[in-house]
Amino acid sequence: MITLSELVKQAAEEPREEEVSVQVDQLRLGKTQNGKPFYDLEVVDARQKARFKIWAETDAFDFCSDLKSGDLCELGGRFFTNQFGLNVEKPQLRFLTVSETETFLAGSEDSKRKQVEDWDFLQQTFTALPESALRAVALLSLEQHEKKWKRAAAARTYHHARRGGLLEHTSQMLRCAAALAPLYEEVTPALLYCGVLFHDVGKLWENDYPDQGFISQPNRRGELIGHISVGIEVVNKLWHQAAELHPALFAAEVKPSPELVRDHLLHLIASHHGQMEFGSPVTPRTPEGMLLHHIDNIDAKIEMLRCAYAEKEEIVPGLYEIRRPLEGMPAKPLSFY
Repeated sequence: MITLSELVKQAAEEPREEEVSVQVDQLRLGKTQNGKPFYDLEVVDARQKARFKIWAETDAFDFCSDLKSGDLCELGGRFFTNQFGLNVEKPQLRFLTVSETETFLAGSEDSKRKQVEDWDFLQQTFTALPESALRAVALLSLEQHEKKWKRAAAARTYHHARRGGLLEHTSQMLRCAAALAPLYEEVTPALLYCGVLFHDVGKLWENDYPDQGFISQPNRRGELIGHISVGIEVVNKLWHQAAELHPALFAAEVKPSPELVRDHLLHLIASHHGQMEFGSPVTPRTPEGMLLHHIDNIDAKIEMLRCAYAEKEEIVPGLYEIRRPLEGMPAKPLSFY
């Protein structure tokens, strides 16, 4: 069965009769200015969100009265794209069967394979580091929070805003860091790699998902404290736990001192947004801090371009509709020609 992402792209080229499995995110009953009722239906799957107007004269309208957030359904009809995005004519809705539910929640074979590859890459990279406090803290995080790492999103809207998106973002950043670190003799690779791992670790709480499903709800800890502050708290806790498990690695005579290393690691979390007006309490002051900020920005921006190519229409040859927060119209890359 087609996914929402595939449907968005294909319906931009020509209208299509399709059925797609979705999870209900939000449902709101509304009326037009002349009193015509409709449901505003927002749905999600593993990688995409979409919003539809379900009008009173359609078969799906009455079905919507039985829906609630979290329900799993099949949405069918004639899908097309206009200036308002993806739309559906003659919509049909039904609940998924038990077997369909299992298949839908498991995700595509490609997404499952990619998550296994990314998770293995994280584990292999940090296992291969020389024995040190940094290695111990990194491996402890992967051990304690594996389920969260495989669920959390990297953001709510702009990039990797989907279940498992943080793992995708972090693993690709780590690949970039592994390529760049040897080019700069001032950089301590293990510190940079741990900065990549932990820069958004607070989002394991801020952007977490339930065990099953594709709806991430705002939570008190993320909203009141924010992922940078939560990340610093989490790493401090992991640091003290790892010190109890491996006291020799955290001994005062170790050089450089573990407390100095910890300060440098926490600095990477605190400074990775690059500027105070973007939420960092401090700006980057170290080689690893400079690299981390730009690696983060590179991967986020490339992902935004990918989303633009997948979601937006090519309105003139070689140029796509604007997708915020990118500035201007994304240009088709040479690799697409």
